[in-house]
Amino acid sequence: MYISLKKPDGIKSVKLKITCGNNRIPLLVLSPESGAKDAPGVLWIHGGGYITGMKEMVYMSRAVDLVKKFGAIVVSVGYRLAITNPYPAALDDCYAALLWMKEHARELNIRTDQLMVGGESAGGGLCAAVCMKARDSGDVKIAFQMPLYPMIDNFDTDSSADNHGRIWNTRRNHFGWKMYLRKSAKRKVSPYAAPAGQNDYSNLPPCYTFVGDGEPFYAETIAYTDNLKAAGVEAECDVYPTNIHAFDMLYPGLDASKAAIAGFNEHFRHAAEHYFAG
Repeated sequence: MYISLKKPDGIKSVKLKITCGNNRIPLLVLSPESGAKDAPGVLWIHGGGYITGMKEMVYMSRAVDLVKKFGAIVVSVGYRLAITNPYPAALDDCYAALLWMKEHARELNIRTDQLMVGGESAGGGLCAAVCMKARDSGDVKIAFQMPLYPMIDNFDTDSSADNHGRIWNTRRNHFGWKMYLRKSAKRKVSPYAAPAGQNDYSNLPPCYTFVGDGEPFYAETIAYTDNLKAAGVEAECDVYPTNIHAFDMLYPGLDASKAAIAGFNEHFRHAAEHYFAG
């Protein structure tokens, strides 16, 4: 297993805080050391089952390549965790960070028509929820979404029920949802809380994701992209043979991880060249 929260070479990082109501939200802004202009702006949301994690996890995520290889500006948000702050705290923080990116696009050197959102696991779930809220509110138009192996369904699926995969499993999944939704953990809730409950997938941003076929979130990830495609939204999901959740981050040397990383980068390259939301 490979875990490093150290800033990679070739990247400049700036820490700051923004205000959301009575809360101060920490952000980590990553940019190429060589500078950027008119770059895609990516809100990246860390994983951790809604109950753990930190904004510095961006350093071990797919977002690093977006900065180093494609010159993107990435904003990693340190949202409030569900152990002490259940839904909607995390979503509110992430959405506030997205609005801040829009408002400060010129200072950040990002394009207002290429605001994108991505994240892994619970961060993928928040990515999907942020995209839904942005569509419904009309506050900001998102050009592309990257919810990697997202945690989006608070009910058991064919793959999350009785799952004994590595890193994440049924028991941990139940606990994460219980903390995030509290008494509503096994009830139908707003799609902003559990995006798998969405009934209208139209006009959401184009989507790319990937997932392992033996991990808990396999079924809900497939269902999410299938629902997007059925609604006429461009969406694609690559599947890799592994039961290791977040395999690309924790075991980047695996063949499946190398393939997933290469595929993700190629899909982002395509998005940066073709997806714009004015």
